[in-house]
Amino acid sequence: MTDSEFLELADLLYQKIEDNIEDSEADIDSDQNGALLTLEFENRTKLIINRQQPLHQVWLATLENGHHYDYKDGLWIDDRSGDEFLSFLSAAITKQSGEKITFK
Repeated sequence: MTDSEFLELADLLYQKIEDNIEDSEADIDSDQNGALLTLEFENRTKLIINRQQPLHQVWLATLENGHHYDYKDGLWIDDRSGDEFLSFLSAAITKQSGEKITFK
């Protein structure tokens, strides 16, 4: 994968996250600043999503720990657990904020 392909895939992922949050009308603020996408909840906790261009990974920081995702067969997959990113993110949002988001 080239850097430009990685950036395009990561940008599509970020857009999908923001669009689904907006469509859900959940009380979640999203803010993208360069490579960082921050999701902040009513309880003031955050999830941080970060593009790691040199590694061609997307990282997710939760209150409990961090996760690193590689793009494989059309999905972002955790390099340790094998979890799919959007499914894990949905569960992390619910666990941390009580909001339910389904990513289409």
